[in-house]
Amino acid sequence: MIVLITGCSSGFGLLSAARLAAAGATVYATMRNLASQTALQAEVKRRGGQVRILALDVTDDATIAEAVAQIQREEGKLDVLINNAGYGLGGALEDLLESELRGQMETNFFGVAKMIQACLPLLRKSKNAKIINISSVAGLVGVPGIGAYSASKFALEGYSEALWYELGTFGISVTLIEPGTYPTEVQKKRVLTANFSNPNSHYLQENQTLLEATDRRVARGKANPEEVAILIEQVVNNPKPKLRYPIGREAKAITILRRFAPFRTVSRVLTRALFR
Repeated sequence: MIVLITGCSSGFGLLSAARLAAAGATVYATMRNLASQTALQAEVKRRGGQVRILALDVTDDATIAEAVAQIQREEGKLDVLINNAGYGLGGALEDLLESELRGQMETNFFGVAKMIQACLPLLRKSKNAKIINISSVAGLVGVPGIGAYSASKFALEGYSEALWYELGTFGISVTLIEPGTYPTEVQKKRVLTANFSNPNSHYLQENQTLLEATDRRVARGKANPEEVAILIEQVVNNPKPKLRYPIGREAKAITILRRFAPFRTVSRVLTRALFR
């Protein structure tokens, strides 16, 4: 099985690459900066298996083309594409610079779309090809304080659902993994808008309160990122995976609430969860 994963320097990408490699898959693990490969190499060594580590920036067409060309030369096909690369931008929407919003969408949405378009010729050569897109609970409900991130994941949700219909005709499955809050590098190395701490911002106090509440929620949470890697492996090995897999207590609760409760109820629950 030939697998290509983006964003493997840490978090879900790193764990998934190591886990799938240990299970015998041929894994092409990619990251923007190859200087960040130490943690991945250590995890792969600990579990056993091998990975091929490539430089790939989902916002850089040339690096995408180079990685896909290498897989074409070495394998001739691709069985699974896992789009994991992304980051979260913190800050109120009113305070965002246009460049910041565009940057968030370029990585989290357009980067995924470009990866899929580049890889589809190779995926079509597989008998049971899969595309797995890492979304978020923030793609299910608009989350204040990370509105740009929510917007990028909402876009990914709609794109993936439409793609599920279009590619299903050709036997290519599309799956969304929708994690809640997990202690990964995305949480630790958050990107904040330039105006996040601007003393003239109307949201200065709310920004700080949300930041502190997020840190508390991550610190007291017992969620293990390995749970997501296990789910990804299960989807990879499932001949007929579903479109959506919420994972984590938050994501599962939000999924149920959105289905059965009015919006005001969902918003009250979300607000309490964010600020406690």
